[in-house]
Amino acid sequence: MAATSLDSIRSCLEGVIPADVATCSLDGAPNATYVSQMHYVDARHMALSFQFFSKTRDNILANPQATTLVIEPVTGASYRLDLLYLRTETAGALFQSMKARLAGIASHTGMSGVFKLQGADVYRVLRVERISAQVVDAPVPPRNLLNALRNASLALAECTRLDALVDQTMASRGSEFGIDHALLLMADDSARRLYTVTSRGYAATGVGSEIAFGDGVIGVAAQYRTPIRISHMTLEYRYGQAARDSTLSLVDAPVLDVEIPFPGLAEPHSQLAVPILAAGHLLGVLCLESQQDLRFTYDDEDALLVLAAQLGVAIHAIQQEAESSIAPLPSSAAPVPGGRPMEVKHYAANDSVFVEGEYLIKGVPGAILWKLLRTSKESGRHDFSNRELRMSPELRLPEIADNLEARLILLQRRLAERCPQLVIEKTGRGQFRLRVSRVLSLIEA
Repeated sequence: MAATSLDSIRSCLEGVIPADVATCSLDGAPNATYVSQMHYVDARHMALSFQFFSKTRDNILANPQATTLVIEPVTGASYRLDLLYLRTETAGALFQSMKARLAGIASHTGMSGVFKLQGADVYRVLRVERISAQVVDAPVPPRNLLNALRNASLALAECTRLDALVDQTMASRGSEFGIDHALLLMADDSARRLYTVTSRGYAATGVGSEIAFGDGVIGVAAQYRTPIRISHMTLEYRYGQAARDSTLSLVDAPVLDVEIPFPGLAEPHSQLAVPILAAGHLLGVLCLESQQDLRFTYDDEDALLVLAAQLGVAIHAIQQEAESSIAPLPSSAAPVPGGRPMEVKHYAANDSVFVEGEYLIKGVPGAILWKLLRTSKESGRHDFSNRELRMSPELRLPEIADNLEARLILLQRRLAERCPQLVIEKTGRGQFRLRVSRVLSLIEA
């Protein structure tokens, strides 16, 4: 049969049908085994999961030649690959990506906690040969991903504000890519955490919820700045347990629950987390989910990674423009609202803010809100600028990639959901206004 390319059979490496790998010892004794995970590295290289010390492992270390049989899960087409073992990686993006995918496979087969990835064995693909067999026709793709990427990119290019970029990205995931469930998280690199700015398809938005770098496919994608894709249901990487350290314990104060439930499907069958990068910095992660097995293919990953790259460049440009904005003059005092005072309490330990005893926000967005409320109450001023916040030492913003605009969007949306008496509205480039419709009682705990 005619030789083909590794690129054209990437769907065979999904792990739906285990691959048969054959090796041979130096004395000529053959050995064959099944491999639960294969990974496409590039057009000439692939990786196999090293999980157990076995005869296959002994053979490739002594004799690096191997042959594998892979099967396309939809059409049934089979291919024989001649491989040459090069090295084993035990850390880095490739290893972490395979580890995350292995957790999905293990959970789907009821073997969570049994499989442990020892390393990623990298091979050079010497030859790919199609084996004659009866196959079924491949289904017509549900959408043209290149056209979807084109339309989504053109729509992003029209956006001049960060909130418009965020909303347009969420709109495109449905209208162009047909994805029902999605989250967009921005990065706080200094705290090694991500916070949810917006989501679609869930009962609760989860705006303000957090997840640490390294936790789940989202956290791994952030930590190693690489896309992570799982094609099967996974329990190990559920996000609901990832923010349990978000509680506050103070002297002479009860333990306060400051966790915003993380959105997400209870039992996702497919997940794809794509990092958003610009100018060498991690800005955030775009996460897609589905209740359908094999929903996200290599082609989906490629298209959404390109879209995330364009999103990163656009976010970076908007942030750079906002940093150069000029602070406005203090505005005249707004009319004092009436009614019973609304209690707003701030805890300096983690900048958490509670309104009428209910948790609202914490971290940098909480510090921003507290500064705005105090300034407004003390001076009667309601107009502010991004530059003013950046120059405020009490906010402790990182010097590089502070994501201030994203934090303001998060705060704006969290207020709209949980505290409509406080409104943040944009008034110009790098400028915004705080509107207060209740008398406030500010308490520093």
